[in-house]
Amino acid sequence: MTDAHATPDWELRFRAPRVSLPDWAEDAPDRALFTSNATGTYELYAWDRATGAQRQVTDRPNGTTDGVLSPDGAWIWWFADTDGDEFGRWMRQPFGGGDDEPAAPGLAASYPAGLAIGRDGTAVIGCSTDEEGSTIHVVRPGRPPVEIYRHRESAGIGDLSHDGTLLAIEHTEHGDAMHAALRVVRLDGAVVAELDDTKGGTEELGLAVLGFAPVEGDTRLLVGHQRRGRWEPMLWDVATGTETELGLDLPGDVSAEWYPDGSGLLIVHGFEARSDLWRYEIATRELVRVGTPAGSVSSATARPDGTVEYLWSSAERPPVVRSTAGGVVLEPPGAKAPASVPVEDVWVDGPGGRVHALVQRPAGADGPLPTVFEVHGGPAWHDSDAFAAAPAAWVDHGYAVVRVNYRGSTGYGRAWTDALKHRIGLIELEDIAAVREWAVASGLADPAKLVLAGGSWGGYLTLLGLGTQPEAWALGLAAVPVADYVTAYEDEMEALKALDRTLFGGSPEEVPERYRVSSPLTYVDEVRAPVYISAGVNDPRCPIRQIDNYVDRLAARGAVHEVYRYDAGHGSLVVEERIKQVRLELDFAARHLGTPAPGTPAPGK
Repeated sequence: MTDAHATPDWELRFRAPRVSLPDWAEDAPDRALFTSNATGTYELYAWDRATGAQRQVTDRPNGTTDGVLSPDGAWIWWFADTDGDEFGRWMRQPFGGGDDEPAAPGLAASYPAGLAIGRDGTAVIGCSTDEEGSTIHVVRPGRPPVEIYRHRESAGIGDLSHDGTLLAIEHTEHGDAMHAALRVVRLDGAVVAELDDTKGGTEELGLAVLGFAPVEGDTRLLVGHQRRGRWEPMLWDVATGTETELGLDLPGDVSAEWYPDGSGLLIVHGFEARSDLWRYEIATRELVRVGTPAGSVSSATARPDGTVEYLWSSAERPPVVRSTAGGVVLEPPGAKAPASVPVEDVWVDGPGGRVHALVQRPAGADGPLPTVFEVHGGPAWHDSDAFAAAPAAWVDHGYAVVRVNYRGSTGYGRAWTDALKHRIGLIELEDIAAVREWAVASGLADPAKLVLAGGSWGGYLTLLGLGTQPEAWALGLAAVPVADYVTAYEDEMEALKALDRTLFGGSPEEVPERYRVSSPLTYVDEVRAPVYISAGVNDPRCPIRQIDNYVDRLAARGAVHEVYRYDAGHGSLVVEERIKQVRLELDFAARHLGTPAPGTPAPGK
């Protein structure tokens, strides 16, 4: 970048229009729905593939991303919350345009817990509230909602059978929110079949609904299971109880969806932070690779003609919707995002086994460099070789970026994910510390300019790390974090309370010491590094009161800190807001570390 007045690359990456993988109506495959930031805010768009016509469906100040097409493509259902608080009601709008209307009149507002729409217009809606727990309701056209399921623990809708008579439910009635069991019911609530690998909560083996067979009268359900130490699919005939293992000889985690004619499965295979696609022929059990470039496939779908469409990116290259038929499926308007730099894979011995980290550094730069440890959220998630504008912004300003797939991350087998129990936060920080030691010893990282950063669970680990490892970090950047775990538990949405009870082995009243040792507030007086915190005032996941408690403690002792509050929920869907937040983080780091300020190119750029 030579023109001092030109928009810097890091901002262009955020502003570049993007599109999601289009979803399509099962019985009208030319009718599609996708999300895009083309207007500067992520919203839903309808696309008539037969004519090429596109139109914006939703237009709200804080954006909209939750939408579903009815099987006939006649209606677009979308979830209406208030400024990102995730609490609201389903609305619907004709595919061709028109007024929005309540999709389920008579159903109270809630947090969403799944939606399935039948071919006769019947909808099944999952709800979650602090007062009621989990409920599921059948909404037939012109009739009031009928409740068919209720439980205090977390539950949600998996899928509705092709003929609309069977509903698959994922539930955690056994009390383990990380490992669901399955129940198949008729729409009057009568139980047809049960599958529970936890054996009543005594074993840590989860199940997931991947979808009913897309064929009339076919009672096979595609199910994800963990019986062999990782996620992989099998077929379960809910009428006969027959279970059919697929015998997939692939390392890492495996998911799947049906090809539209029911003859095969589209396999999504993730291994060591990358992913690829395969076709599995059910009749012959043959596994055939579907060609994709090296990198990450974040979503994929099989079309009625047998082609596969997928959203692909790498850390270096921005996302694009491709087809196995060749070419790009859907091009957003405007200029493409500038490329970044590729990732390097690093494996480090940690206290719980080898830890995988992804490293990006400015092209041609020699260490030691100021280094940002960008910690992913979740915790049941993982960083991958996929395009991300925020890490690229740090690289543009002369930083190395290290992303650690700590214990608790997905993608490395069930044992690695389930290692996160009871010593919450401290386990992940041990793995981050091991990679930090490698980064310094290898000459990559300047030990005087180490930044711990992250959002959501990553923000939580940032604050906890600043307090429990105060000498290790020069700066902390925490976005939408858990800061005071006990207060967070009191204020967060019910589904997250259930997850916390599973992680800690009980509520704060039942195991107070576990919450105390894992709460950043416990160690706030040990924090020495400057701290920057950003928070959404409507966030139901990491609520604002517990962040205010932490900030008040920092202020009481005159600790160096800054806080930015914005009018949204758990992050923002507004592009300019996201750019503002990254600019504030870059500026905070520049002032305290002496690194390039936002808009100032790093040496050599």
